[in-house]
Amino acid sequence: MLKLAILGLLHERPLHGYELRRHLAALTGHVRPISDGTLYPAIKRLEADGLLVRETEPGTTAAPRHTLHLTEDGRAALADRLRTPEDLDISDENRWFTVLAFLRHLDAPAEQAAVLRRRLAFLQQPASFFYDGERPLGAEEFDDPFRRGLLLIARTTTQAELAWLESTLAELDAGAGSARPAG
Repeated sequence: MLKLAILGLLHERPLHGYELRRHLAALTGHVRPISDGTLYPAIKRLEADGLLVRETEPGTTAAPRHTLHLTEDGRAALADRLRTPEDLDISDENRWFTVLAFLRHLDAPAEQAAVLRRRLAFLQQPASFFYDGERPLGAEEFDDPFRRGLLLIARTTTQAELAWLESTLAELDAGAGSARPAG
C-alpha cells in the first residue's frame, strides 16, 4: 500500500521527502505509521524502477532540496494498480481507504465503477468478527457490551458504506452512459 500511496500523492503534485512523509502520515499514520527506514528505501525502489524522479531545487535558506516527481511510467503504474487492486486491497478496510483516496485518478467512470463493484460484492457477503462454527454471530447475540459494540459499529459503518457505494455507482453509471456515443 505504501507504493500506491506514494504514487497517488505524487500524482497530485511533486513533493519533497518530508512533505511526502507528512501526507502519508495524514493518510495512514494512525493506522500504520511509516518510518524513515521504510519510506526512503521505498522511494529509492520506485526511483530505480523509473516510476519517479528526484529533481534538485535550490533551497530558500539552506541546502538544495530534492523534489519527487511522478514519471509517465509512474502514472501508468498507479492507474494499473487502481484498475486491478488485489483482493486484500478490497477486503482490508485500511488498504481499501488508500485505494479509495486515489481512485479519482482513473479517468474512466466504468473502471472506477468496476473497482467499487468489487468492494460492494465483498461487503454484501455475510460476515462477522465472531462465529459459531460457520455461522456469523450478530451483535444481538452477545451479552458482552464490548463485542456487541464492535459489531454494532461495524454494522453501522458497513450500512453507510453500502449506501454510499450504491449512490456513487448510480452516478458513475449515469456518467458512463452519457459519455457513450449515440446510435
